[in-house]
Amino acid sequence: MFDKSIVSRSTLPRSRRAFLSDVGMGFTGLALGAMLARDGVVRASDPKLWTPPDGHPHHPPKAKSVIWIFLVGGMSHMESFDPKPELTKYAGKTIAESPYKSTLDSPFLKKNLREFVEGNHKVFPQIYPLQVDYKKYGQAGVEISDWWQHTAQCADDLAVIRSMWTTDNDHGAQLQFHTGRHALEGQFPTIVSWIHYGLGSLNDNLPQFAVMGTPIADCCGGVGAHGANYLGPEHAGVQLSTDPKNPLPFSGPGPDVYREEQLGEFGLLGRLNRLSGIEYPDDPALQARIKSYELAFHMQTAVPDVVNCEVETEDIRRQYGLDEKVTEPFGRQCLVARRMVERGTRYVQIFHGSNGGAGAWDAHSALKANHSTLCAQVDKPFAGLLKDLKQRGLLDETIVVLGTEFGRTPGAQGGDGRDHHPYGFSVVMAGGGIKGGVVHGATDELGFHASENRHYVTDIHATVMQLLGLDAQRLEIPGRKRLEIDFGKPIDAVLA
Repeated sequence: MFDKSIVSRSTLPRSRRAFLSDVGMGFTGLALGAMLARDGVVRASDPKLWTPPDGHPHHPPKAKSVIWIFLVGGMSHMESFDPKPELTKYAGKTIAESPYKSTLDSPFLKKNLREFVEGNHKVFPQIYPLQVDYKKYGQAGVEISDWWQHTAQCADDLAVIRSMWTTDNDHGAQLQFHTGRHALEGQFPTIVSWIHYGLGSLNDNLPQFAVMGTPIADCCGGVGAHGANYLGPEHAGVQLSTDPKNPLPFSGPGPDVYREEQLGEFGLLGRLNRLSGIEYPDDPALQARIKSYELAFHMQTAVPDVVNCEVETEDIRRQYGLDEKVTEPFGRQCLVARRMVERGTRYVQIFHGSNGGAGAWDAHSALKANHSTLCAQVDKPFAGLLKDLKQRGLLDETIVVLGTEFGRTPGAQGGDGRDHHPYGFSVVMAGGGIKGGVVHGATDELGFHASENRHYVTDIHATVMQLLGLDAQRLEIPGRKRLEIDFGKPIDAVLA
């Protein structure tokens, strides 16, 4: 290990180029620089790369890691975490014919939601009844649908936020949920890239922003949902597979390459990168490339180990549903997520339901068959993750988020489905610094729009950042002005 004593604070005024020349900007030098920066010995001199606090929290954090699960296509809030019995009572009537006609006159809708047009057929179809029963769970009596019966057993650890809203009535809302911006405005850094930008890495062998499952399709934002945009590629997500034989597609050396041979190749690349790094110390693309080579080399050993779920006990594998065909794929991703945060990965993002288009959860028809099938894939593994984190003492330091781009309409579409619905939907949170057994916010009696304690999607971002020790308002870079809505506001009601 490099002796840190040779780099003291008295050396910091020296030029960055001289420092890079001394320690080497190859793989070893870069890893050293990352570790020293994390230990507070070296601070980046380029203001474009870091804003205060230079890789340290703005305030004492309550959590270290995040597991962010996104259900692609738009899960129905009414058939999951916001049941509405009035839908069944007034089924067949339009909203205008029901006792809740006044919900159509909400000033909130007309002011904030660009897709709301009075008279729009999506607003006024016949009310569609609930497609599944529900019960009350936990000490607070949280109402949760029977399709989420395993997760419901964890009700006392959950904070259910029922008053989310967004502005994109199409699947660009998938990108909006992660960046806070409407798809028509372009692509922007995601919540995760801002966190990576603000806090840096926790270890040098695993990606700090790991992505599992198939990301959203190009039609709906593509890699932008786990990208970093103007923050630079070094803050983007790294896609992983849970296949132990090929966890890093296209990054392995191949079966016919000896480790010693690869070490020699990396050494040569390191020397070449060192020369380029000295000449172009502020080139973000070069820095990202150097970091990616360094990280990829370490990950070739670390990642196969972390995705090897077979070393877990039979009870743990069964808890995640690895013994059942329906739950095994998502269960394996959840178990790998736990193994990653256990080893120091800061942020794990799991996509479920990607299908090359709008997403499997997009139940325009046959909602009952659609959601019962998809919930069966997710419910048990998600509950297993919460229980496993809790029994290991990791839930106190790991934030878990279960979200989707929007909800579904109270009215029917195609006779047995529900349309897109950005006016009100639910997000579930648990873990580090989150108050359990809490229901916050509400939609009206038909689930039509957020009526109490409304929260735009960036409020989820700000809440996560707050718990990680970051002040979202302080995360900016020179030359880029963020809008007030980009920052969001922490949801104090769900903070422990």
